[in-house]
Amino acid sequence: MGTGRRGPGPENGQGHTHTHGQIRRLALFGVRGVVGRCRDFTGSALADWGWIPDSGERAERADDVLLLVSELVTNACLHAGGPTELVLRRTPGRLRIEVADASPEPPRRRPREVSQPGGHGLIVLDRLAESWGTDRVGDGKVVWAEITPAPAGVRPRPR
Repeated sequence: MGTGRRGPGPENGQGHTHTHGQIRRLALFGVRGVVGRCRDFTGSALADWGWIPDSGERAERADDVLLLVSELVTNACLHAGGPTELVLRRTPGRLRIEVADASPEPPRRRPREVSQPGGHGLIVLDRLAESWGTDRVGDGKVVWAEITPAPAGVRPRPR
């Protein structure tokens, strides 16, 4: 975990950055069904950006992105009073997922109870994201994860 750099650059107001990337934002104040809503929002963005093909490694990578979003948003719900915003920042070589919340406390591993579900969120981040971390923002924080797209035409890898 680290404090990582922020997104690719200033927005021009149209969802695009000056570095030929794209940004999608979803405000989450008082939203019900927040995890599903964030997954739907992310799925739409991935479809628009060509990340969701029918099969292969690119499809697996899109599934990884949806799982990362689910874990980040769920962790904010369980441990930080709920997320306030989801931001997706896409550049040609990377996707950055950012989940903001009002808690200044960084994510930390918690002891897992064998008889209880959960406790896997940070393990999922470690396994699926190329990098992840937190940035303090105002009185809260942003937990972010970065992932690169699979090249087009790549055969699926065994899991």
